[in-house]
Amino acid sequence: MSTILEKAKLWLTDTFDSETQQEIKHLIDTDQDQLNDRFYKNMEFGTGGMRGIMGAGINRINKYTLGKATQGLSNYLIKTFTNKQLKVVIAFDCRHNSKSFAKVVADVLSANGIKVYLFEDLRATPELSFAVKHLGCDAGIVLTASHNPPEYNGYKVYWADGGQIVPPQDGEIIDEVNSLAFADVKFNANEKLIEVIGEKVDNAFIDASVKNGTFNIDGRDNLKIVFTSLHGTSITAVPAALEKAGYANVSIVEEQRVPNGDFPTVASPNPEEPAALKMATDLANKVGADILIGTDPDCDRLGIAVRDLEGNMKLLNGNQTMCLMTNFLIKKWKEEGKLNGKQFVGSTIVSTNLVNEIASSYGVETKVGLTGFKWIAKMVREAEGKQDFIGGGEESFGYMVGDFVRDKDAVTATLLACEIAADAKAKGSSMYKELLQIYVDNNYYKEHLISLVRKGMDGAQQIAQMMVDLRENPVTEIDGSKVNYVYDYEASTKTDLLLNTVEAIEIPKSNVLIYETVDGTKVAARPSGTEPKIKFYFSVRGPLDAIENAVQVKNNLDTKIQRIITEMKLS
Repeated sequence: MSTILEKAKLWLTDTFDSETQQEIKHLIDTDQDQLNDRFYKNMEFGTGGMRGIMGAGINRINKYTLGKATQGLSNYLIKTFTNKQLKVVIAFDCRHNSKSFAKVVADVLSANGIKVYLFEDLRATPELSFAVKHLGCDAGIVLTASHNPPEYNGYKVYWADGGQIVPPQDGEIIDEVNSLAFADVKFNANEKLIEVIGEKVDNAFIDASVKNGTFNIDGRDNLKIVFTSLHGTSITAVPAALEKAGYANVSIVEEQRVPNGDFPTVASPNPEEPAALKMATDLANKVGADILIGTDPDCDRLGIAVRDLEGNMKLLNGNQTMCLMTNFLIKKWKEEGKLNGKQFVGSTIVSTNLVNEIASSYGVETKVGLTGFKWIAKMVREAEGKQDFIGGGEESFGYMVGDFVRDKDAVTATLLACEIAADAKAKGSSMYKELLQIYVDNNYYKEHLISLVRKGMDGAQQIAQMMVDLRENPVTEIDGSKVNYVYDYEASTKTDLLLNTVEAIEIPKSNVLIYETVDGTKVAARPSGTEPKIKFYFSVRGPLDAIENAVQVKNNLDTKIQRIITEMKLS
């Protein structure tokens, strides 16, 4: 307790403004639990950067934690790139304080002699990734908390190639940040080094999105689209991209068009959740839409709903979307005669293995990395000049088309989804039938995700203990099928339980544990790097002989997943 109080009292000094001092003093006097939560740890970088609740304190997003992070980044850039004018581009989303936080970040960078390109207003995260390379910058920063609740904000750092920072840069930047005191942060801006940007970069990004996300297909005029931005940044890019691509029949959910950090029409602005897309679904049924697309607040992830065999709007999960997109892209590459054995697609360790099956059927390699698109961007960077990147995705509703953007990109992915739907409709099929045909050609894969939320210090300890228990008491059988492999990404080991052998995993360490059984069942446990939760991923599979039998196979696989959840005492 005394350590937390000592840390808190430092925020009562002249380093911090009077408003911050008053907030901390009030907590010291009245709310020990809240004080503990704000000072028991420092805000840390996770798989999605730095993300947390806004407020005063070291475990909060505020002017000072962002300033310290930016000062550390500035010091690192100055040490890394000598004898040049450093350049950084900054974007921000629709959240409360995002615009003012972006200016704070710009001030600190400029105070350190770094040229700053600051977007005039909110922009989609993929445009930030694009702008880093487009403007020849050394780094990029976006202020966003993705689909988190309204009280959250965050900070993601991108490197010169447009991908998020990865080892060793992330650790070295964190070391720089941790070596600083808050008094070391330079907040006094050099306004001459801050340039406001907007329309020119917007146009270049839209042009590049259309070039990468569209193909020579028929049927654009005949596709009915419903789109919602869920009060987020995508309204600045997606409608313009659809129009430029030739999609004229687009209905926008007007009640959710205006950016708003309170997200007033949804409980959560998360396109993974059907409830978030209810207004869009209602509109789709009203206008008879073929496809519905909703994006998260910073426009890097998208939810897609299409008509099922009964004509009802059905939300595809992230694994289904990435399978459809990967299959379509590889097929187009093949039709254009561009496959020569030097192409690859990207996926992650908790995503469906169906992507691997699809790619393999075309003779294309699947590279598998840790969760997060920074790892797919790293694959692209390391393969430059040796292999061509076709596309990549992960189960959490993100996809990346080509390498002009080095992060998940809901703008270009929206275009690609509409191309798939328009092409299928023109051929007398549908996007949903195309998915079922993929299952017939390969296997029917069914995935499920459970997230257990455990907040605060006690929650973090509970999550840590769950992982300890899973490692010390490994599961040896799942739903009657023997566990063949145990992948421990923290220990960097792949254990074959049947042969009693162990081999090294050549992937960076991460606190993830995966069980894989003889019948192809996969169960993964992974604490979130940015939220107080632990996620359990389930994947089961079975053959599908014909589309008309899809419902029965799906039901059988759903039942299997529920048996596994009960067996593992996670229900």
